[in-house]
Amino acid sequence: MIKTIQLKESEITHNWLLVDLKGKVLGHIATEIADLLRGKHKAIFTPQYDCGDYVVAINASEIVLNATKRDTKEYFRHTGFPGGLRTRFAAQVLDTHPDRVIVDAVKGMLPKNKLQKQFLNKFKVFTGPEHTHQGQNPQPFAL
Repeated sequence: MIKTIQLKESEITHNWLLVDLKGKVLGHIATEIADLLRGKHKAIFTPQYDCGDYVVAINASEIVLNATKRDTKEYFRHTGFPGGLRTRFAAQVLDTHPDRVIVDAVKGMLPKNKLQKQFLNKFKVFTGPEHTHQGQNPQPFAL
């Protein structure tokens, strides 16, 4: 009889991974990054614990969206006042803050529970090829 091993939080190790987003499609990248943050690529995956890795994403300004999605996808926010709904198209957001597009896509693919904030805190996005996490020695990860 095979027994299922229950993982303890003290046994979890978090690695640092470096992901290059240059020329990659937003949706494909978001699903793979969400799996890395959750730890689904590990054999010790346990859904109730945070057993994922830290992900450092570089070249966020060079992600790819097809032409129709660039012009039709809208991002909404509300000021909190009556009539305060603000909309912006994906092309506008990519020009000003491309990191927000990626974080929003990854956030949508994570489970909506108490661990979501922990997963997002382990996700670091940089618009250019330079990042500030050389001290953690992130290992390149091919998507």
